Amino acid sequence: MSAFAQPPGAERKAVDVAIVGSGPTGMALAALLGRQGRSVVVLERYTGLYNLPRAAAFDDETMRTFQKLGVAEKMLPGTNVQRGYVWVNGDDEVLLDIEFDNPGRCGWPAQYMMYQPHLESVLDELITSLPTVEIRRGMTVESVDQQDGDDVVVRATDVEGGEHLVRAHYVVGCDGGNGIVRQFAGGELDDYGFFENWLVCDFQLDRDVPDLPTFRQVCDPAEPIAIVNIGPRFHRFSFRLESGANREEVVHPDKVWPRVATYLTPEDAELVRVANYTFRSCIATQWRHGRILLAGDAAHQMPPFLAQGMVSGIRDARNLAWKLDMVLAGHPDSLLDTYQAEREPHVRYITEKAIELGRVQTMRDTALAAERDAQMIAARKANQKPDKLQYPALSGGLIANHGDIFPQGLVSTSSTTALFDEIAGTGWLVVADGPQVLSDIAEGDRTAFIEIGGREVIFGLTSMFDGAPVSDTAGVYTRWFAAHECVAAIVRPDGYVFGIARDAAELGTLAKELVAAITPVAPVPPRPLAPTA
Repeated sequence: MSAFAQPPGAERKAVDVAIVGSGPTGMALAALLGRQGRSVVVLERYTGLYNLPRAAAFDDETMRTFQKLGVAEKMLPGTNVQRGYVWVNGDDEVLLDIEFDNPGRCGWPAQYMMYQPHLESVLDELITSLPTVEIRRGMTVESVDQQDGDDVVVRATDVEGGEHLVRAHYVVGCDGGNGIVRQFAGGELDDYGFFENWLVCDFQLDRDVPDLPTFRQVCDPAEPIAIVNIGPRFHRFSFRLESGANREEVVHPDKVWPRVATYLTPEDAELVRVANYTFRSCIATQWRHGRILLAGDAAHQMPPFLAQGMVSGIRDARNLAWKLDMVLAGHPDSLLDTYQAEREPHVRYITEKAIELGRVQTMRDTALAAERDAQMIAARKANQKPDKLQYPALSGGLIANHGDIFPQGLVSTSSTTALFDEIAGTGWLVVADGPQVLSDIAEGDRTAFIEIGGREVIFGLTSMFDGAPVSDTAGVYTRWFAAHECVAAIVRPDGYVFGIARDAAELGTLAKELVAAITPVAPVPPRPLAPTA
């Protein structure tokens, strides 16, 4: 029996966090908290892993999170690195050809196409190996009750009707757009009114199919199609349907194969899944109510045109995990108020951009589509490359003056060369371009920073790492400091930049501001240094 097991119906000492839902967002959050030593119970309604693909892709920032969890290499067998993204019109003329960065800012290829069941099996293996995390499957959550100021009680029933009570200091709903936790978090749904009916068809390839597109949007007003590979030997075709399409008819295999005949035949592949989805775009107005929080699709739903749905949920988990850890250690509960303040504007930007792109891609008016085609083809002929989409920096919340993701490049010590996070760790960091900039950090602020596991990384001079210099091997940080006209940065545990400093005095001010924001409300014992990977 696990350290957190209980007989059915019993209520026990509170765990740190109860997570409702074990999709990628819930599993990532459980893994991050478990790696921090926090006690976690995950309540999942399915009795086993879902084992069907839903999301199709993730980015370099997500792979950086998997790197932090020590499973990046294990993810690779279920992925394909995607080199680019192509739009064509109904006549197969190229409208747009985007090349993804390799590596991206986070040190990994910017786009991976993935087979979601593989990703979930890797995360499941990880969290079941963590001694402070317990997954309870076959649980239907019935209620989430904030009985007092200290704990939340989650009531669930198992497949046999037995009642289970889980007492937790915090509850996070990762149970999707139709989940129950949002009912207890309060607030409403801000609906963008974007509804589209799509037929999603997944195939497992039995043989190599020459010239099969790997990531293509067919912008045909007669029938818009999205074609994506979803990991090795799996492929997805999605067809925009008319609103009046018969749902029972369109999912029948005899109706599917004619739709894909230009690309695949039954001799090439097996049809493994057909689903009729309505793409929605809505965002919860309240992501936190006391000790109840929302993450992933429970907090926001977006259309798939940017492949950012699952990615956004994992960003939520990364943002929330370290804040929960600090609050549970005695730091101000108000840190959790920065979660929605930081994440919601980011999610809204991506959602609105996905809607915008979706409307361009799926135009049904032939005259407007012809005008779109002419403009995009003319831009290509004029060698006008499309701007690469840059997601906004975080603002508000626990951000002083920057809020973008800190890059990850190759760095070296005398004994090793590796990606930055492998050398420096992923806790609080002061990263400086030389030692002199550290001179104006007051001793008390430096001590407070060290007590939360903070580290200093100094490029080009002797540092704490093996007594050897840290070298900017790939030149990533020299370019970054120059581009931002700064000499130092304070980096948060989720890899986002709290603030940048142009000189020693500004760094001292930033450190003081950070310490004031995270000053504990109760004494917090010094924590050991975080692991470097």
